[in-house]
Amino acid sequence: MAKGKKKAASKGKKITLKVAKNQLRLTADGKRRLDLSNMKIDAFPKCLLKMADVDELDLSRNLLRTIPDCIDRFLNLRYLDLHSNHIEQLPEALGRLQTLRHLNLCNNRLTAAGIPPQLGRLSSLRSLNLGMNRLETLPACIGALRDLQELGLFDNLLTSVPSAIRGLPSLRKLNTLRNPLAASTEARREGPTDGVEHLYLLREDSLCKLCLGKCREERQRISKQAQVPYRRTAFSGLVVPNSTAQESQALWR
Repeated sequence: MAKGKKKAASKGKKITLKVAKNQLRLTADGKRRLDLSNMKIDAFPKCLLKMADVDELDLSRNLLRTIPDCIDRFLNLRYLDLHSNHIEQLPEALGRLQTLRHLNLCNNRLTAAGIPPQLGRLSSLRSLNLGMNRLETLPACIGALRDLQELGLFDNLLTSVPSAIRGLPSLRKLNTLRNPLAASTEARREGPTDGVEHLYLLREDSLCKLCLGKCREERQRISKQAQVPYRRTAFSGLVVPNSTAQESQALWR
């Protein structure tokens, strides 16, 4: 290296085992939760493999582009929060997390091609947040999630209600807001969404004035099309995007 030149510094923050252990918390029900959110992490810390017995892992609001195959070593994981990263491709190993109940992938760069078929093997999954991605369609593997109760698809590029939803007998909450749906009024009447509530994962006071204005305009447009008064489901304490895992999305903080 030439004299006077400095090695370019990495944008990401290095997480040591000591730092990770300091972020370990116990949940109200006695589960071990590792919160490494909003720490400018740009690569999955290898030291986390020494803490693979945690029940909840929050890596949201970081700079992650990939998740390694070793994620399948977290055998006890029931909550995995990866929202607000730069992830374009999920590993096949994710499908081996058989205890996983809640998966938050909101606000990434996922397309249908970035979701592997193995995701359909998550037999314990109850809630899946795929909002704010680049989905033009939903991969067929989502239809294999027989116990899925909550599905977030808001702010994507969907032009029709995904056919994969027809294979979700347990689905109770669905959010397809702010997609370019070709016929939103007909979509509300289709079989896959009959009896399914809309799930709102955004709190108004967390939005800037511009975004809040756009959301209100879109809300009024949808309400006029449906010719029904708008009714907003309230979720106390919910932040954007949801980062703390609880027993259901209605309780996520």
